[in-house]
Amino acid sequence: MRIAMIASEAAPFIKTGGLGDVMQALPAALARIPGNQVSLFLPYYKRIKYDPAVEAELVTSFTVHLTWRQQYAGLFRWAGSTDSLAVYFLDNEYYFCRDGLYGFYDDGERFAYYAKAVLSAMEALELQPEIVHCHDWQSALIPVYLEAEFRSSFPQARTVFTIHNVEYQGKADASFFGEVLGLDDRWRGVCSFDEGINFMKAAIVQADLVTTVSETYAQELRYPYFAHGLSGILSSRGERLVGITNGIDTELYDPAADPALAAHYSAANPTGKQRCKQALQKALGLEEKDVPLLAMVTRLASHKGIDLLCYILPRLLERELQLVIVGTGEAKYEYALQAVAAEHPGKFSMNLRFDPTLASQVYAGADLYLMPSKSEPCGLSQLIAMRYGAIPVVNATGGLKDTVPAYNPETGEGRGYTFQSYNGDDFLGAIDRALGDYHAAPAAWAALGKADMEQDFSWTIPAQRYMELYCSIV
Repeated sequence: MRIAMIASEAAPFIKTGGLGDVMQALPAALARIPGNQVSLFLPYYKRIKYDPAVEAELVTSFTVHLTWRQQYAGLFRWAGSTDSLAVYFLDNEYYFCRDGLYGFYDDGERFAYYAKAVLSAMEALELQPEIVHCHDWQSALIPVYLEAEFRSSFPQARTVFTIHNVEYQGKADASFFGEVLGLDDRWRGVCSFDEGINFMKAAIVQADLVTTVSETYAQELRYPYFAHGLSGILSSRGERLVGITNGIDTELYDPAADPALAAHYSAANPTGKQRCKQALQKALGLEEKDVPLLAMVTRLASHKGIDLLCYILPRLLERELQLVIVGTGEAKYEYALQAVAAEHPGKFSMNLRFDPTLASQVYAGADLYLMPSKSEPCGLSQLIAMRYGAIPVVNATGGLKDTVPAYNPETGEGRGYTFQSYNGDDFLGAIDRALGDYHAAPAAWAALGKADMEQDFSWTIPAQRYMELYCSIV
């Protein structure tokens, strides 16, 4: 099958969050299926264009029209492309040669341009994708432009739109329709929502199929509490709104081969994990003793449950344990956590930075991984933690509910510890249950860690699910 993947970021070229990880792994997993040809399109950001490690050659150039605007577009092909997976970059220095990816005053115009540029690039390449798969609001106008202006070029193409986070929808003033989009007025209703223009809403109603990144999140999005205003629009898609839980790159996240670790280990031979814990304690100035080590690698944002953590932190640190946090985010949380860490040297290590090497070391050294998110479309951290043998403690929402069924110490079933309401005391209760089992049943605890490490969190199963969906609409 011929598949075009369009996103605003993808590792290893560039990423700001989970979308970048997904767009590294999913296209590669689809490309490994015999008979598939995958083309991945990305903006040619400054950080990619001037990265000496990323080699690309110019394929062609053309002009993109947005009402009265006429903008250059250069199409570059990554030197590492293959017959089954080709990566293309759309170049425009005015829109993309900036320090950063998002948060600019003209983001709407930038990604409206990107949508038309991708479709024009596929024309120039004479691609005939059977599936055009768009991700999040930055590529959400592609299903609209395809039908409105490019359908004759791609008569067989079907569109899939994936919501990775419904909170970011791509909103603009109502005047944006005429001033930038330049579409026939019959498309105004498709693009309009809540007295303005909404990119994500347009894709939801126009795409042949809408997916999101876990089964539970697909159901949650039908309710106002989770959908940020789009519950009615999403519910209207009925069975055309489907959830497929993300995987992780199990070669990249592999404690048996991760070069960042002090010792390698596996489910079959877990002894190296204790050495990783000792190395982490030494590196971060924690007391080198055998106590449960709790960890978080996260953005310090309210929807990640950091408010719950701050609420329980004084009581949590009364217990015989250690806590490591890696991440940056909202200033109020950074200041609060730094202040508490300063009061507990040797017990609480707060690391305000984005550091993939340290993140791997934390996953490997942790006994418990905390993820009290208020909402979580899928979540990758809990999957990585389990891959490294750290037992998760999670709020049972979204993808966390799908991937971390509650552990039953009587039967040994389950993967971690859960709480059912967004409440600090319930969060602390779940941690206390985990700590109780850690101390009282070390053999069962080791068996739980081994079982979590043996789970198949690869992209093989999700990729097959996407193929089934693609086949259902082609």
